[in-house]
Amino acid sequence: MVKALILAGGFGKRLRPLTQEKPKPLIEIKGKPILAWQFEWLRKGGINEVILAVGYLKEKIIEEIGSGKRYGVRVGYVVEDEPLGTAGGLKNAEHVLKNEKYFYVLNGDIITSLNLKKLSDAVSGNVVGAIAVVPLKSPYGIIRFDPRSGEILSFVEKPVLREYWINAGVYCLTPKIFEHLPEKGDIEQTAFPILAEKRLLKAVIYTDVLWKSIDTHKDVEEAEKLLSKYPIT
Repeated sequence: MVKALILAGGFGKRLRPLTQEKPKPLIEIKGKPILAWQFEWLRKGGINEVILAVGYLKEKIIEEIGSGKRYGVRVGYVVEDEPLGTAGGLKNAEHVLKNEKYFYVLNGDIITSLNLKKLSDAVSGNVVGAIAVVPLKSPYGIIRFDPRSGEILSFVEKPVLREYWINAGVYCLTPKIFEHLPEKGDIEQTAFPILAEKRLLKAVIYTDVLWKSIDTHKDVEEAEKLLSKYPIT
């Protein structure tokens, strides 16, 4: 049985005051916590065993999620006594993942419908892991203009920039990743750059799927709109 680790220990500072008394993974989108949407998506991908890496307001998450039974998944916990970052949070779960062939890791603020099997299919040979990538959506309107005359040629409001790809915060990793993780720090700044230099990571492209990172109040509104357009179930 493949396992998934959800990194749910962050402070969610940009979502305050919502996150002063509620951890970000419990923020509600369309009446359900982010974690509930993640469980639903994981179940659809055949994942029923989930580990939550918790830290900030961990008691609230444990109280709300419990064993995971009412969400249709089996949930276990690894606890951070101090902030460890995404790399440290994963390292802290080594004892429950080190014997797996591979496992999924995702940030606790992501809502998505991307196909997990497509991600695991990319992990073979010496590859340490695969990273889901999605096209960058510009947060601003893009203007193209004639630099000589200043005449505006086109205006596109917040287009998807398909020539640029961003980390979707969803990974399929093998236990070899633990050889490259520090006790503290973020995986995006520590292990991944080194593994990329060694050509030990694969990118898996996803387009036209539901994907939203919940970082700000505006993201909550946008996620609700996206869930209407790209339902998980």
